[in-house]
Amino acid sequence: MTRLEATRRARILRAAPAALALALAACASASLPPATPQLTTATPAQMVAYIRATGGDGEGELDVQPLRDSQVEDLRQRADRLQEQGHHADAAAALDQAIALVDDDPALLQERAEVAILLGDTARAGELAARAQALGSGVGPLCRRHQATLEQAALARGDAEAAAVAKAAIEACRVAPPPRW
Repeated sequence: MTRLEATRRARILRAAPAALALALAACASASLPPATPQLTTATPAQMVAYIRATGGDGEGELDVQPLRDSQVEDLRQRADRLQEQGHHADAAAALDQAIALVDDDPALLQERAEVAILLGDTARAGELAARAQALGSGVGPLCRRHQATLEQAALARGDAEAAAVAKAAIEACRVAPPPRW
């Protein structure tokens, strides 16, 4: 090693601790935004149980059901079985496959939103429920499940105002069927 190389190496070794200290100081001074506390203590399973209960059975009201593709229906049933066994990630994958085939089915998007909650991804659940609500009929049990999902997602992110709006919208989804003549 030449004398010049030795001098350069010595300078680098002397400067390294100072550079490290500056980098650590920069990290320490960078302020992170305060985390918004969740407004719910419900577990993901409790949240999904609430969402599904909010939907009800649709008895005595208008309930619009889309026609189902057989391949999509098979994937939905597979997702249900996987979910019952506690394999939520696999259920999500099956529903994602179904959504790739039919990406505008509000019921399918809602089911995927509920699995997202079970996986702890309330942000994704809110996105899926909002998309499903926009595509759906705006009435019936499925509409209530969309709104209940939006409510739970808002509570999880600490947004009391959005949660209250979604909760109020749940009852607006209840519409009596037209009279039969």
